[in-house]
Amino acid sequence: MEDLFQYCADGVTIQDRMVGISEGVTLRVVTFLPPVDKGNPAVLFIAGWITQMTAWQTVLREMTKDYIVFYVETREKISSRMKKDADYGISDIASDIVKLVDKLNLRDNRFICFGSSLGASVIVESYHALTRKPCAMVLIGPNAVFRVPRIWKVIVTLFYPPMYALVKPPAKWYLKKFRLDVKTDLAQYEKYCAAIDSADPWKLKKAVLAVAKYKIWKRLESINCPVLLVDASKDLLHEPENLRKIASMLPRVTKIDLETNRVTHSEKVVEEFRQFLAKVCS
Repeated sequence: MEDLFQYCADGVTIQDRMVGISEGVTLRVVTFLPPVDKGNPAVLFIAGWITQMTAWQTVLREMTKDYIVFYVETREKISSRMKKDADYGISDIASDIVKLVDKLNLRDNRFICFGSSLGASVIVESYHALTRKPCAMVLIGPNAVFRVPRIWKVIVTLFYPPMYALVKPPAKWYLKKFRLDVKTDLAQYEKYCAAIDSADPWKLKKAVLAVAKYKIWKRLESINCPVLLVDASKDLLHEPENLRKIASMLPRVTKIDLETNRVTHSEKVVEEFRQFLAKVCS
């Protein structure tokens, strides 16, 4: 059984539960409650595509010192319980978040959406439909688009999920050779390999084909809360040029560059998070 206390500060109380979102959709939500409620807004934490909690261990240990954190494992992750005909597009995942905000009884203007990669894209996609709005967002490397080469679309379309073991090595090779700078940030490659190894192949097949159709642009200008946009300019997978375009379209944005994926997953991002929130959510 997973030791969740490795992901939080000392003295934190943990609630690990499965939350029914809608008929046939149940998601895992891990709640971290600090020993002393400091009156800070709660954090709705949405990690990236098939990302494991281990990737955020350092950030969670620091963040849970001061904030109630609701760590959500979205529907494409192995923990979710899904009906067979479920879809896995960004709009489907965003719809889950809209319903979850109500189920968690998060207070209007008293919570923060914190997400990375696909999780950040989902936050952007969900914002227009939220009945209770966050006081701020922290978006780390949101995906503006999901680039799936044509050959990979063919492979994913044809592959039989029980044969997933045969697909994992070429997928890792593709990331290493064409999408990641392993010399600059080997840790990022290792995290992605771990995510690939732990993924549910049945969900993954549907998710790859679904997210390949997504573009973020139409949702940006309607976001009227403060946004901390965290870039990692040496992380080519998340396309720094698209991050600059996203920043230009957000009405109330503060953009910072932490250069590498490793730093965006470190105590440094929590330090920037605290400074930002002190200005916009006090």
